[in-house]
Amino acid sequence: MALQASLLPSAITVHKEGNGAFVLKNVKSDFSPLLIGTKELKRKPLMGPIRAQTATVAPSVKEATPDGKKTLRKGNVIITGASSGLGLATAKALADTGKWHIIMACRNFLKAEKAAKSVGITKENYTVMHLDLSSLESVRQFVDTFRRSGRPLDALVNNAAIYLPTAKEPTYTAEGFELSVGTNHLGHFLLSRLLIEDLKKSDYSQKRLIIVGSITGNTNTLAGNVPPKANLGDLRGLAGGLNGLNSSAMIDGGEFDGAKAYKDSKVCNMLTMQEFHKRYHDETGITFSSLYPGCIATTGLFREHVPLFRILFPPFQKYITKGYVSEEEAGKRLAQVVSDSSLTKSGVYWSWNNNSASFENQLSQEASDAEKARKLWEVSEKLVGLA
Repeated sequence: MALQASLLPSAITVHKEGNGAFVLKNVKSDFSPLLIGTKELKRKPLMGPIRAQTATVAPSVKEATPDGKKTLRKGNVIITGASSGLGLATAKALADTGKWHIIMACRNFLKAEKAAKSVGITKENYTVMHLDLSSLESVRQFVDTFRRSGRPLDALVNNAAIYLPTAKEPTYTAEGFELSVGTNHLGHFLLSRLLIEDLKKSDYSQKRLIIVGSITGNTNTLAGNVPPKANLGDLRGLAGGLNGLNSSAMIDGGEFDGAKAYKDSKVCNMLTMQEFHKRYHDETGITFSSLYPGCIATTGLFREHVPLFRILFPPFQKYITKGYVSEEEAGKRLAQVVSDSSLTKSGVYWSWNNNSASFENQLSQEASDAEKARKLWEVSEKLVGLA
């Protein structure tokens, strides 16, 4: 499912998105229960590399008081896809606590600026930085830009996602990977692998790396069994580069299916979280988590879907599946995983019951397969140029 912030004054980055951006519109839903739609993706011609720009700001560190004592600084959190939906709601929830500065990592600078203002996040509480997860070069540029800002990193939220349920033919990233997996998994994988070094250096009491999962990628649920079901197979398509030339655009090497590509990418997200936990938690103390905050059935992302779907889906979620949550509530739940002292256990896939109480949920057999997680990690390293 596409479920789809500290507060020191800082310079606001002004950088318009380049012509390599992707625009989403007009994709109809596949009507699978609990799925959240998106807009159809249209790719504009690339006009050269996108260079994010930012002014250097003073690090958000502990400040000495007149009596010589130090006060706890506010946390810095990066949220991908923070200009709308779950990402924006989470940014709002964290900013409202007065304990966080949010780095809104987004493709569209102006959209992010307008979104922050629209929900009442004040300028001193956020910074917008350009990030296009469908370009590995953009990911590397974002990391460089963030480091030059001088801010420490205390939490990273991998939230952004592309979901194209009715696509009949694959669309590809700048490096030639199928778009859904290339963006949702490989883009976030590289971002997390690079920024893990920044998280290690943080002196924050509770450092966290979070990946938004999905019930639709878990085949031990009703929604996860709605065809097409997630299945990574032996990863032959991923190992072949997902380019449709050497093998297939699909991870399992099968025939392209837009809805399945999204679900497969969510399985990758959840496997990646577990492998991060296994490789880094004991050494660093960083908490690694994934989550499913519930179905945001009335999100504005449905506006391009057919009228019948927009009419029927919200009441279906509210009264039949009982899985409905508002964007505001979902944002508060994700904000809990970022900052709540009771959710510090690493390696957990969090969910919430009908009373909005969090609990440790069970992943499907595939989404918890340790050997597949290891293999996925190694193949992904090669594809993003880390091995």
